[in-house]
Amino acid sequence: MLIFAVWNGMQIVRKWDIRSGSELQLGLERKTYLISIIVSNVFGFQLLSFFLFIYTADDLSRLFVGAMCAAGSLNVNSNGYPTLILKIINFLFAGTWLILNYTDNKAYDYPLIKKKYLLLLLITPFILAETTLQAMYFLQLSPNVITSCCGSLFSSEAPGVTSSLAAFPSIQMKIVFYSWVGVTLLSGIFFYRRIGRVGYLFSFLSTAMFFVSIAALISFISLYIYEMPSHHCPFDILQKEYDYVGYVLYALLLTGAVSGMGVGLLMPVRNISSLERVVPPLLRILTVTAMISYALFAMIASYQMIVSNFRLEGY
Repeated sequence: MLIFAVWNGMQIVRKWDIRSGSELQLGLERKTYLISIIVSNVFGFQLLSFFLFIYTADDLSRLFVGAMCAAGSLNVNSNGYPTLILKIINFLFAGTWLILNYTDNKAYDYPLIKKKYLLLLLITPFILAETTLQAMYFLQLSPNVITSCCGSLFSSEAPGVTSSLAAFPSIQMKIVFYSWVGVTLLSGIFFYRRIGRVGYLFSFLSTAMFFVSIAALISFISLYIYEMPSHHCPFDILQKEYDYVGYVLYALLLTGAVSGMGVGLLMPVRNISSLERVVPPLLRILTVTAMISYALFAMIASYQMIVSNFRLEGY
């Protein structure tokens, strides 16, 4: 479906001229309705597929020796974690494209039509790569493989970025996390009250907030949820034993990131004449959505820390 959309999108990028009344232009205008519907549905399913994938990976863990959650089943072969990373990237891409498409459809002259199809050209290779890696991951699953549990993958002794996050001092990460939440919310409030260039700052802060929150989740939030001093796994929180709180937390983070990126995406087009009345209200909606999402994430994480029986000595 995306290949069909991209093929026709390339023609629109090259030959679209809203001022023309030619047969070619009329044909392109009809095609863009079809393509917009196709891509909107594809990207809607793309958003859902992230949660379906991690749910499936978590459920598959019972089939492999050594796996206790999605962390182990994704490690069964070399395609698991690259697929997950691409799904996160494509979730953000898909969300921002849907925002751009919605905005463009609100204007009578479709001023963003070339921009959104150029963005589609950028996104499609990532979707195709994800589809390929996901197929290879499932096709190459072997029940005879002994995989690693999350305790070894997300420990301070493990190689890679996860070990750095697990070993990062808790008090410093708490300061970074709560300070970033505060600055992001303050910039959002200022931008909401007076739309201006600070929107770029808010977009940067809210986008970076996604990564800061993931780091905080691995570094110290997970410890309070599990009530264990060395268990940093970001996947066990998806399970019933922890009331599936992980799905809520990840949904809030992804919503906040997409909304924040959407603000940055729409800032350069807010002065286009046909969008002058469309973009400012949409910017405010996206800003409020991002702020609520991150505020709820911080509140849920703080609640888990307060009610937990676990305490980090000295912190």
